[in-house]
Amino acid sequence: MTDVRQVVHELLAQLGSSREAQQYLKEFSGTNQARFAVVKVGGGILRDHLDELTSALAFLHRLGLIPVVLHGAGPQLDQALADAGIKTERRDGLRVTTEAVMSVARPLMYKENLRLVEALEDKGIRARSIQHGVFQCSYLDQEKLGLVGEVEKVDLSAVESAVRRGAVPVLTCLGESPSGQVLNINADIATRELVWALQPHKVIFLSPTGGLLDRQDRIISAVSLTNDYDALMQQPWVHSGMRLKLQQINEMLQKLPDNTSVSITSAAHLTRELFTYRGAGTLVRKGEEINVHEAPDAETLGRVEKLVEDSFGRKLREGWFESLERPLVLLSETGRAAAVIVMGVDGLPYLDKFIVTSEAQGEGLGAAIWQVVRARFPALYWRSRNTNPVTPWYFQQADSSNRSGQWVVFTLGVEDAAQRERCVGDALERDSGWAPE
Repeated sequence: MTDVRQVVHELLAQLGSSREAQQYLKEFSGTNQARFAVVKVGGGILRDHLDELTSALAFLHRLGLIPVVLHGAGPQLDQALADAGIKTERRDGLRVTTEAVMSVARPLMYKENLRLVEALEDKGIRARSIQHGVFQCSYLDQEKLGLVGEVEKVDLSAVESAVRRGAVPVLTCLGESPSGQVLNINADIATRELVWALQPHKVIFLSPTGGLLDRQDRIISAVSLTNDYDALMQQPWVHSGMRLKLQQINEMLQKLPDNTSVSITSAAHLTRELFTYRGAGTLVRKGEEINVHEAPDAETLGRVEKLVEDSFGRKLREGWFESLERPLVLLSETGRAAAVIVMGVDGLPYLDKFIVTSEAQGEGLGAAIWQVVRARFPALYWRSRNTNPVTPWYFQQADSSNRSGQWVVFTLGVEDAAQRERCVGDALERDSGWAPE
């Protein structure tokens, strides 16, 4: 097992950096095994991406990390009902489950559950099928919805037993009434109830889109509910499934510890999303307030100065802040992330410092500050060393980049070519502010 963990550790280091791999392995390994993560798998993932899914789950298992997997089978059931000549009907977003529907749904759910379990075992990973006994339900609205359950209690004994024996628990979205009647449960609702009972460190939704998409169909890397939720819900392009998903995640996280996060990613990118700072999907957290100081006082400047020095392991030149022209400071509520913006060439804002402590990396704080920066400044420019681990992320955010020696100069929203050239020249000439070593 030690040899396997070493190989896996090396693979993780290739995904990001050795430091990232070590941090996340330490973080995840320190959690109760049964409370590492809940992974919600949609039926489309089971149908179209089974190999990527089982490879990712097997990878985690070999690290000693055992996720609790809960799956649906919506697309498969739609097709099976159509083949049987049974009409699919939904009310309030929930499938109406008549006895005829249940006669198709129950064996189909068993089949999909066993297919996933067998695929995991084919990868050499122990897995346990848990088809019943977890969700104790009452009828949600028997007259309107039929055999649809409202979860009253979650029994974790079978889940915890599987994890103790080193097996991945694989759950269906089926519950039972007190009399033993099998009831259908919406997969996202079942996930929410399981998460509230288990209180996992991570919640993962696997999606064919690989994350939440913005108006240009690009993946939104991070969402801080504290800062972004209300604004997102007002956007016309946030509707239907995305709107419902955000509402459900927001409701879910309100009853969980502040350090719990939700990742929405694809099966193929699950490992990268979990073990790298940049991730490969959408990271959703409760987040914290980002305070904007247009005229920062001495106390705020002192906090930021210490944050910069501690994060980079270097001392700033005495009087550095006083030398900056009209500095604007963005500082997270806990003081673990900050940005310093000054007046640059042609009156454009220049991002002088961007800091996220090592403890906060991976929490989405940097993305939260970045979103505030973008909202306030449609155009800006900045530079970063080639060796800076965040430089690849900057490439994703910028419109243009210019390499010069040890530096890369980035611009965003600067349309005029001549102005971009002036920005590059100004950035390269700027004093970094560090005291001589």
